[in-house]
Amino acid sequence: MRPAALIVAAALLPAVTLAQRPSQQQRSTAQPTRPDSGRAGEPTAAASGSRPERVTTPHVATIGGQRIEYDATVGDVLLHNDSDQVVAEVYYTAYTRRGVTDLSHRPITFAYNGGPGSSSVWLHMGALGPRRVSIPDTTHAPPPPYQLVDNQYSPLDKTDLVFIDPVGTGFSRPVGKGKGSDFWGVDQDARSLAQFVSRYLSENGRWNSPRYLLGESYGTTRSAALGALLQSRWNIDLNGIMLLSAVLDFQTITFDAGNDMPYILYLPSYAAVAWYHNALANRPAQLRPFLQEVERFALTDYARALLAGGTLAAADRAGVVDRLAQYTGLSKDYLEKADLRVDAPEFEKELLREHGEVVGRLDARFTGATGDLLAQRAPYDPQSSDISSAYTSAFNQYVHEELNFGNDKMYAISGNVNPWDWRHGPQRGWPGHTNVAVDLAEAIQENPRLHVQLNSGVFDLATPYFAAEWTMDHLGLTPEQRKQIEEVEYDAGHMVYVHEASLAKFKQSIASFIDRTSGGGQ
Repeated sequence: MRPAALIVAAALLPAVTLAQRPSQQQRSTAQPTRPDSGRAGEPTAAASGSRPERVTTPHVATIGGQRIEYDATVGDVLLHNDSDQVVAEVYYTAYTRRGVTDLSHRPITFAYNGGPGSSSVWLHMGALGPRRVSIPDTTHAPPPPYQLVDNQYSPLDKTDLVFIDPVGTGFSRPVGKGKGSDFWGVDQDARSLAQFVSRYLSENGRWNSPRYLLGESYGTTRSAALGALLQSRWNIDLNGIMLLSAVLDFQTITFDAGNDMPYILYLPSYAAVAWYHNALANRPAQLRPFLQEVERFALTDYARALLAGGTLAAADRAGVVDRLAQYTGLSKDYLEKADLRVDAPEFEKELLREHGEVVGRLDARFTGATGDLLAQRAPYDPQSSDISSAYTSAFNQYVHEELNFGNDKMYAISGNVNPWDWRHGPQRGWPGHTNVAVDLAEAIQENPRLHVQLNSGVFDLATPYFAAEWTMDHLGLTPEQRKQIEEVEYDAGHMVYVHEASLAKFKQSIASFIDRTSGGGQ
C-alpha cells in the first residue's frame, strides 16, 4: 500500500450533524465581520487584503461537573508570501474561557487531525470540543437525526482550544497567487501552520500563554515537524506536544517489499485484536501481560526469523509459525503461505473470514460484513463507515446553527490535497519513508522544558501502538531526555474517543499533562 493512501485512511475520521437545536442561551445573533464572505471557489475580499473574517458567539457548557462560560470564534488567519501578498485563508474554530484575567496563566492548545487532507472535525466533535456527537460504540450509528451533547470530557476547563483546518480542508483554501502545491507537503504544511500560529498569537494577544500542539494520525507527523520549526525558526518554544495515534517514521507502517519492520511492529496489535475477538485457541485472561509476551517475541525470535530470510532453518521456522498462530489466531497454513508476513489489510480480512466479517482498520473492535470470501484484503473499514455520516452531519448543523457561521460555504471534511510532497528537509525521507522523528528529537534536545505525551489505542491497525513506542525508544535521546516523553495506552483504536471510557481517560491524561507542564490552568 502506498503511504499517502495509507495515512489518508488512517486519519480521516467521520463527521456529524445535530438534531438537537441549540438553546436560546447558546445561540447568538452575531454577524460576520466581513459582510460578503464569498462562495466556495470564488475570490473573496481577503484576496485583495481585507480584514480577516470572524464570528464570535457566547456559550455555556457543563464540563467536568462545572459550569464553563466560553466564547466560540470561527474565523480565518490570512497567510502571506515573502512579498507580503495574501496567499491563503486558514480557518479555525477557537474556544476561549470567559472571565480569565491573566492570559499568561491560561494555556492554549492548537489541535488538528491528519490525512493529510483531513479537517479537524474528528478531534473537534469527538474528543476536545465543548460539544460532541453522541453515537454508540462499535456499531453503526443510527440514521439521522443525530444528537449533540455537552462534552463533559472536553479539556476546555484546562486550556483554550484552537482547531485548525489546514489549506485544502474545512473552509481553508489558497487565494490570490497562492496555489495548493504551496501548502501540500510535509515541509510546506509545517511552514504554513507555523505562520498561522505566529499570527494567531499576535492577533489574539496570546504570546505569553503556555502553548501546546495536539495532533492525531498524520497530525502527529505535522506536530513533530511544526514543533521543531516553531522553536528553531520562529523562536516559539512550546510547553508540550500531545500525540494521538502517532506515526513519525513511515518505515514502521509501510509494508513495502523488503521492509520487514512493520511486520515486527504490527504483531502486538494483531495479538490484541485476536484477543478482543476471542479468536485465540488459548486466550489469556488479561491483555497487557499477554501483549508484553508478544512484544518480546516480536523483537527477538520473530525479528531474527524475518532477518534470516531463506537461511532460516526448517525447525526454527516451524517454531515461529506455531508462535504466530498462537498469538494471532491465524492458521499455520495461512502463515506458511504468507511466508510469515501478514500485512494489516490481509489480517483485517483473514481473522474473521470464516464468520463472513472483516475487522476495522482504524479500530479493529469494529466489524462489518464482507462480500467476497476469497478476497485477499479487507474491502473497506467498518469503523469509518459506522461513524462518518454522524460526524459530518452534526458538524455542519452545529457550525451553521450554534456558531452562526458558514451557511454560504462548503466545508471539506476530507480535502483533495494531492499530490502530497512527502520529501522532508535536506536529504531527509522520501515518498514512503518520511521520518520526522528526528525533528521531535531535535526539538527535545533544544528545549529541555518541552514535554511530549504519546497516546495510543491498542486496537489501532492504522498506526499501531508498538510502532509508535518503538519510535520513541529510537530517538537517540539521553535517559534524562527520554523522561520528557510519557506514554498512555487505551483499550480502543485509532480514534480512542469513540470509546467513552477511553475518552474519559484521554481527558484525564491531557489535563494532568497540562497541569504538570504549565503550572496549572485558569
